[in-house]
Amino acid sequence: MFNIQEELKRLPDEPGVYIMKNEKDEIIYVGKAKILKNRVRQYFHNSADHTLKVKTMVSHIASFEYIVTASEREALILENNLIKKHTPRYNILLKDDKTYPYIKITVNEDFPRIFITRKHIKDKAKYFGPFTNSTALKEDVRLVHDIWQIRDCTMKIDEGAKKIKPCLNYHIGKCSAPCAGLISKEKYGTVIDSAIKLLSGKTDDIKKELTEKMFEFSKDMEYEKAAKYRDLIKNLDMLKEKQVIDNLHNDERDVIGFSRRGENTVFQVFFIRGGKISGREHFLLDNCEEIPDDELMQSFLQQFYSGTPYIPKEIILQCDITGFDLISGWLSEIKGQRVNILMPVKGERKLLADMAANNALIAMDRLGINAMREHKRTLGALNEIKEALGVDFDLKRIESYDISHTGGVETVASMVVFENGVPKKSDYRKFKIKTVEGPDDYASMYEVITRRFQRYISETETSPEKTSFSKLPDLIMLDGGKGQITVVKQALEQIGINVPISGMVKDDKHRTRALLFNDEEKSMKTSSEGFKLVTRIQDEVHRFAIEYHRKLRQKRQTRSVLDEISGIGPTRKKALMEHFKDINNIKQADIQQLKQVSGMNEAAAISVYEYFHGVLKGQ
Repeated sequence: MFNIQEELKRLPDEPGVYIMKNEKDEIIYVGKAKILKNRVRQYFHNSADHTLKVKTMVSHIASFEYIVTASEREALILENNLIKKHTPRYNILLKDDKTYPYIKITVNEDFPRIFITRKHIKDKAKYFGPFTNSTALKEDVRLVHDIWQIRDCTMKIDEGAKKIKPCLNYHIGKCSAPCAGLISKEKYGTVIDSAIKLLSGKTDDIKKELTEKMFEFSKDMEYEKAAKYRDLIKNLDMLKEKQVIDNLHNDERDVIGFSRRGENTVFQVFFIRGGKISGREHFLLDNCEEIPDDELMQSFLQQFYSGTPYIPKEIILQCDITGFDLISGWLSEIKGQRVNILMPVKGERKLLADMAANNALIAMDRLGINAMREHKRTLGALNEIKEALGVDFDLKRIESYDISHTGGVETVASMVVFENGVPKKSDYRKFKIKTVEGPDDYASMYEVITRRFQRYISETETSPEKTSFSKLPDLIMLDGGKGQITVVKQALEQIGINVPISGMVKDDKHRTRALLFNDEEKSMKTSSEGFKLVTRIQDEVHRFAIEYHRKLRQKRQTRSVLDEISGIGPTRKKALMEHFKDINNIKQADIQQLKQVSGMNEAAAISVYEYFHGVLKGQ
């Protein structure tokens, strides 16, 4: 048994990461420390000085682990990785996991390409971004290709390599065909340089060049070509208008501000590239109550820049941070050059920081209504279920199971998972019943529960990887009543696991009217968010089971007919079903129609036709 006081005595005087766990062995907090001994002991001493949040967290700590690192900077990186992997309940969590697109120019190739990517790697290519408006970004890339006929194929083209016939893009004026040797490496390089200027915000020279070409074509009475350049100039002007701020010098900066309300905080980030705002985005953090502003800002920087592929030369913050030297050194190391972090008190940079903070406040107001609505649907609904059941334990994870079959044929089961009141589809599982013959829902449920929780035991004992099966639910919610609850209890007792179980009580019209828990009916208002969540769980587990059963039944029906036909293997069977969509359509097809199916020769078509028409004649 883990003895906290004894383990505290063994803590080393070194930097590292500490991992707090509850009695279920779940990770509830991850932190870093310059000296592990001093930092971890603070949680268990002088409790009067702790915030309410820390006191609550400490009351749930049943054990802890730690990992010693070579430096505080290494601890910072490891802390970020562990928080992202485990999303501990008491850590401040960044609620945005998206990656942002970049424009990539493969200047390391003889004939570079320009395209959109979400990966920023060290490959000697040139990147612009990140951008948050993907629609506008696609328009920008299209404009670049239209002006300079830059290739968009993935073919490797080296100068002096064997020439090939140009593709359709060349003939419609979309590519300069370097693959066919119709443009030199030097001239293509000049084109790429012009594209780089445009994407860097230097549009005046490009506009002048396009205007000269427009007038040349107009003078030669080539009006269609002149009109094309007129349209390109118009699009170029629209691109320039997207750049919201001018006169910020040719800088690359991120400007970060935030707004707080209760336990939620909205951060606003402005991305300034080439001296102009190329995009902005907001991020929501929760678990922020009682966290000082400086710690909150540092936590955001850690999580945001450990996940973004690009770090600018300068980062402007609304407020100071606690570990300035640590964060600055970490970011500089990642970028490979110095990253300046500034907390301005006046001037242009202060105006930018204030603008970010004001936009964060606006985003907070906009998100407030949606956040309240979502809270009622999820965490608020869970609290109503807890109140109805009369329990005080968390309902973070609810699992529900259902059985589906047709007269005992192709019996399957579904397992759906809701975490924090939201479906977690990555943890859904489906089972094909192996040991039960005929329509026996209770025996099928017994098998499913046994298989699911035996997997829990085997995976937690042998596998370091966490899967859906390696987590215990806080509650099992069944669509059935006392009979199903009894069967599930028996299966769990046989395995040696204790998980609370709730069933559903139905009215005369087979509609759920109450929950069944500990042999007692627990009523809920049908208009309450808690009851609506129960209904969503019920509908979802039905849907998942029925879809799987229908898929197996269709597969069985297809196999039972087509696999009996001579000359029809898996490939032709698939082609027939894709072409005709239904067995009845195949039955009604004549030989000529069957021959139109991909991969069907005359002999195979005759075989299918004679099989079905022979069956029909014998009926």
